[in-house]
Amino acid sequence: MIDPTILITELTRDLVALDSRSSVSNLAVAERLESELRGFEVERIDYTDRAGVTKRVIVAHRGGGGGIAFSGHMDTVPDTGWQDDPWSARVNGDGMLYGLGSTDMKGPVAAALIAARGLVATLPVTLLLTTDEETTKQGARAIVERSELARSVRPRGILVVEPTTMRPVRGHRSHIAFSCVSLGVQAHSSMGKGRNANWALIPFLAEMKSVHEKLLTDRSLQDDAYDPPFSDFNLVIDNHGTAVNVTVPVATARIKFRYSARIDPTSVRAAVHDAAARHGVTVTEAEEGCPPELAADHPFVAQCIEVSGQSATTAPFGTDASILQAIAPCVVMGPGDIAVAHKPGEAVRIAQLAAAVPVFQALAARLSG
Repeated sequence: MIDPTILITELTRDLVALDSRSSVSNLAVAERLESELRGFEVERIDYTDRAGVTKRVIVAHRGGGGGIAFSGHMDTVPDTGWQDDPWSARVNGDGMLYGLGSTDMKGPVAAALIAARGLVATLPVTLLLTTDEETTKQGARAIVERSELARSVRPRGILVVEPTTMRPVRGHRSHIAFSCVSLGVQAHSSMGKGRNANWALIPFLAEMKSVHEKLLTDRSLQDDAYDPPFSDFNLVIDNHGTAVNVTVPVATARIKFRYSARIDPTSVRAAVHDAAARHGVTVTEAEEGCPPELAADHPFVAQCIEVSGQSATTAPFGTDASILQAIAPCVVMGPGDIAVAHKPGEAVRIAQLAAAVPVFQALAARLSG
């Protein structure tokens, strides 16, 4: 029998070596994963993203109905800031495997797949392998909306194997992304003929600053079950490359508002739209999905606590659980550290990936009952 550590190392290296940033196709990664799924019923769901790029998600199942589903995503963030090869998948003498997506989350996906494959063949287990998690969650939506296999299997619980150092996360925030656009008239700025879009955007942003400050201070809009307790309201401003001697034709403010299940987003949403209407700013929204959160005493949470030996917590970041909760209750728990994700030098300790396998299998055995 081949050592699971060797299998995980080889599979993780192969996955990391394949460029699957959200802006490009993930077909090569999907095909590599499918090659490891002998004996599973495999359902492929293809779609084209908003940029016209072909994507694929995979649902795989073995055994009877129910049981556990392991979920992970195939895409990665951009390679911003990397000075060496992001896809080298090198393994250093310290037992760390380096590369873009190694922790978030190709290593955890490899560990979950090896764990599922190593289960007794009669034990029910499902894999929900998504893409576009880092952007639109479109892969998870495709599974919820189109997967006949997931619908027929009806797993009892979904473990999203994002890197949490194997601590169970029973709930996390979700977001509303506001895109706020002010229009002007482009001209040479010295001629007095143009209209700078920023002059309408600036008073709107002043009101958004007040919304941000209220979230920091108003206890009724905070949730002490989360760290930090206040909701994120992050602003990015874009003049789309306009030169300083040109009146700005388009000014865009993008705001990501993250909130937990206890927080009603209605007042924040209304504040954004009302301010935009007052200042001639157009607003569009993209919503991630409802924040997933299980009670601290939920049976699935209790089982995750039991097999991991760690207490459950909550997280400020989002995952595919915000979408996949429509299929079954979700807990987020996987090997690796989210603190090293989304930045140069991302790496995962191979020993942590291997140690996750028996924990995943123990949880699968509990849910099969």
